[in-house]
Amino acid sequence: MSKDSLLKKEFRQSDVQRARNLVNKDYTAGTKIQSGYQKTSKRYYEGDIWEDNGKTWTIKNGIKQNITKLDSAKKAIRIPLVCPKCGGSMKHHLAKKMYKLNGFCFDPCTIDFENNLRKIGIYEDYVKKVMSGNISTFADDIESWVVESITESSNVVTEDGTIEDWGGMNKEYKKKILKDLKTYVDNLRSVM
Repeated sequence: MSKDSLLKKEFRQSDVQRARNLVNKDYTAGTKIQSGYQKTSKRYYEGDIWEDNGKTWTIKNGIKQNITKLDSAKKAIRIPLVCPKCGGSMKHHLAKKMYKLNGFCFDPCTIDFENNLRKIGIYEDYVKKVMSGNISTFADDIESWVVESITESSNVVTEDGTIEDWGGMNKEYKKKILKDLKTYVDNLRSVM
């Protein structure tokens, strides 16, 4: 190629626009004008919440994350490495239980909290409230387990596809169990 042929070459409009963009330090600008569909993009920032294609999204710590129905459950079972109240370690064997109960570590936060309750004179009420909550949950668990066991089907499908009845309960026996269950749960709840 000779010098004359290089000089005679015409520059396209897109080449000129690209050079302008580079000089202006606008590296993402387009060089051609196009017509037709252009997707609009919206910029989201830290803490923004939006919905896209039926999913809810947010940005946390600079990362785009999907918000699900289970986020609150995940947060409830997550135990921090350090106590949010005192900044101490959560390595004590009772730290997990006390964090779920009170929201802080066992030693020194729970011990100090209970000592303050004793000084004020309301520690016994606090213990009764905690115990009644445990008994209530226990009663609910027993009740749901028995009802589920009674209503569960006793039919079994064998290898050849036939359905066999493996001894379901009769109605009178179910009524007796439910009556006894009601008495048992009522007695448990009366302790509270």
